[in-house]
This record gives sequence, C-alpha cells and structure tokens, in this order.
Amino acid sequence: MKLSFFMMPLHSMNRDYHTTLMEDVESVVLADKLGFEEVWIGEHYTCTIEQVSSPLLFLAHIASKTKNIKLGTGVIPLPLYHPVMLSSHIALLDHLTEGRLILGVGTGALGSDFEAFGIPNANRPEMMMDSLDIMLKIWASSAPYEIKGKYWNVTLKDKVWPDLGVGELPKPYQLPHPPLALSVSSPNSNSIRVAAQRNMMPISANFVASWVVKTHWATYADEMQKLGKVPDGGNWRVARSIFVADTDAAAEAYVQTPQGAYDWYYDYMFQVYKRLGAAALLAPTPDTPESTITHQMVRDSFVIYGSPETVARKILALREEVGPFERLLMTAHDGKDKAIMHKSMELLAKKVMPMVNAKLGARTPEMAR
Repeated sequence: MKLSFFMMPLHSMNRDYHTTLMEDVESVVLADKLGFEEVWIGEHYTCTIEQVSSPLLFLAHIASKTKNIKLGTGVIPLPLYHPVMLSSHIALLDHLTEGRLILGVGTGALGSDFEAFGIPNANRPEMMMDSLDIMLKIWASSAPYEIKGKYWNVTLKDKVWPDLGVGELPKPYQLPHPPLALSVSSPNSNSIRVAAQRNMMPISANFVASWVVKTHWATYADEMQKLGKVPDGGNWRVARSIFVADTDAAAEAYVQTPQGAYDWYYDYMFQVYKRLGAAALLAPTPDTPESTITHQMVRDSFVIYGSPETVARKILALREEVGPFERLLMTAHDGKDKAIMHKSMELLAKKVMPMVNAKLGARTPEMAR
C-alpha cells in the first residue's frame, strides 16, 4: 500500500489566509521529504476554510519546492471552465512539472461556487463529461478544430496559419494526457461507474462513512466485470482522516479536544451535511438513526487515530471492511499545531506504513488483492 496526501485544504475559521497557505506549502514539502507518493489539492472559491481557488497555480508553485511527489488536482470542477482554457493550462503545467501531474476532475461540490459563477442550477454531471470529452479531443487532434459538445463548442479553422504557428492548441507532456482521476462520495456512486468506463482512478472521499466507501468498491467491481475487465485495487484511492501519536491516550486526547483540528472539522462537516439534508451519510453504520448522530460520534468513527501500532491495525481493518485499496490518502487538517501535525505525518510514513505493508506482504496474493 502506498501513502499519499489529500488537501481540501482544511483550516479553522478566521485564520489568516496567507499564514494558512504557507502552512499548506510547508506540509506538502514535508510530505515529499517523507516519501508520500502523491499530493492532491482541492479547488474552492467561496469557502474560507477551503481556500485554494486554483490547484493548478498551487501545484505550479510547489513543483519547484519538491522533488518526487506527484501533483494531483483533487479535484478541478470542470463545469466552471471553458475546455480550451483548461486543456491549455493543464498541458502547460504538465510540461512545467515534467509529467508529475495527475488530473483529478469532478462536478464541483459547493453550491455557493456555482451561484457565484451564475450557474446555480447547472447540470454538473453532464457539463463535467462534456468538458472532459472536449479536452480529450483537443489533446488527440490537431488544427483545424471543429469539436461540438452540448455545453461548449470549439471551432478554430479560419485563423489557422501553420507557417506562423497560429491555430494549434498545446499538447501535454504525458501523451495522450495525464492520468485521470474522479472523486466519489455518495453511496453506490454512479461516478465510480464512469471511472471504470473511462479508465479513471476513483478517489473515495474522507468525509463519508466507511460503509459508504465499501459501496464504492462493490460498484466499481460490478462495473468492471460488466466491461469484461478485472477490478484492480491499485487504481483505487481512499482518503481518510488519520492522526498518529506516540500513545493511544495522547492521540485520543488530541482528536477529542473540543474545537481542536479534528473536533472542529467534523463539527463543521456535520453542520454542512445537516443543512443539505444528508446527515445520514455521516452515520457510522447504515442503520444508525439520523436523530442520534452527533459530531462527536462522526469524529470518533471517521478519524483513524492512535499509536503507530494501533493506527496500522485500524488501516488494515478498514481495508478488510471496504475493499482492496492500494493507495491511502492521508487528509490534511488545520496546521496551527504544526509540530504535532508534522509528527503525525512522520509517524505515519516511517512507522505505520512499514507495519501495514509487512502485514499485507505476509498474505497470499489472493488475500492482498
């Protein structure tokens, strides 16, 4: 199992924008030094706790500060972009990073973003697929262009002057395009069927219960079998909130600190889901009555915390429960307690993952898949 890093990012309310951005950069640089395989950066416009408005800009900034870590967009909301603009920006960043880019895409999660852009009632799934199809055609073809979509058209034929280099749209460094990933969060998500159909890497979100994540693998495997393909856990990424300390007691005390990094986050997410009428997705089990759910219940069931030995055991138990994922995404939380959070990252990379992989390596191939 390989370890990666997922940043929405997440910061407590009313913290200084510049300070938290610099914390994010520092955390990614540390992840690279610790051997994390990938970092995934989200995109949001109208939310102060999730404040990276362009993962492409953020990744371009940290590319020169890191050496090996792959740089993933987690995710770009395709309905908010014209495909010509986005395909060109992606191609540029892929060249600047010399092929370290992974393109994670999605429909967009924040209704407030779409309201701000003037399309509050947009059919986001349709727009996402339309945009993706157009970008793939741009990368696979050359001028002149005549690409018809449902929401966008790309026509470039009258001003194509090959002798002057005019009219051609840029191609990525990785051909035919960077690896593609798709985020999934709802139970039995149709998006994960799309991921199977399109050879995209599915990413299960950290802010849904493990029983929801379990439906993701079942749905993905079902769709792959329908396509006559063998489902491979190596393509599946599962994001979770993880906190590691020297002892179980120290980890529990930190995670359960009122309005601490984890307590605040799950209180926040609980309030968001309640307003959306979707609090049931945070239930620890499918049959937990919605009226009994509290943010403390969500926090304690969603966060994998403890000593290195305990966290290794919990990660293996999660894998047994949900399915054979081979990429674990540690979710970044507010970094105000920088030393504590960085130590957690170091313990996870240096102590927990070797124990996890030692256990997985001891199993038969059938058990490990």
